Amino acid sequence: MTAVLHRRGFAAFLFDMDGTILDSIAVANRIWARWAERHGLDAAEILRVMHGVQAVQTVRRFAPAGINVEEEAAAITEAEVAETAGVVAIPGAAPFLQGLPPERWAVVTSAPRRLALRRLWAAGLPVPAVLVCAEDVKNGKPAPDCFLAAARALGVPISDCLIWEDAPAGIAAAEAAGATVIVVGATHPRRLETPHPVVQDYVSFHVEADSTGALTLVALGQEGKRP
Repeated sequence: MTAVLHRRGFAAFLFDMDGTILDSIAVANRIWARWAERHGLDAAEILRVMHGVQAVQTVRRFAPAGINVEEEAAAITEAEVAETAGVVAIPGAAPFLQGLPPERWAVVTSAPRRLALRRLWAAGLPVPAVLVCAEDVKNGKPAPDCFLAAARALGVPISDCLIWEDAPAGIAAAEAAGATVIVVGATHPRRLETPHPVVQDYVSFHVEADSTGALTLVALGQEGKRP
């Protein structure tokens, strides 16, 4: 986390879900690998690019000719809703989110609402007042529509938001929206190449709100004390 983020106050925090506040990668990879195998597709290629985008976009990109894209995407979603074993919160995410003013944060995900609620519940995370999901926007990530919709719902300028992301599609969407971006690297086996600040989890800092409600990240010292 850079000194720039330490000093700056933000009107709101916008969080991606999968890979950012919770880890569902093992579950998603299992389900998508099964789908790829069933259709004779390259599972490794699908798993490389499917994170952070709507299921229907991935199905449309890879499905063989003649496949009903909407039906296939719906079946994948049902499988993901049913299979929550292994869905866990990113370390420190639960208390971090619980400590934020309810009107100052949102979750912005490419998952359908039913799946998003199921995974938040499975990970023991709070459900925000503003939850922007796949069915809420016409164009999914990497388009900026979802983040712009969340900022509007919170009543704040997108330029005053800090967007928390983990996947290339989401980072591109955040950049296109014109927000400041911070990358969560907890689920990446190798450091993601990005010009944005990277944090591994939510345990090494907390948030302070000033008299206007602006949110500022404050790093903790080595002994867990404020610097």
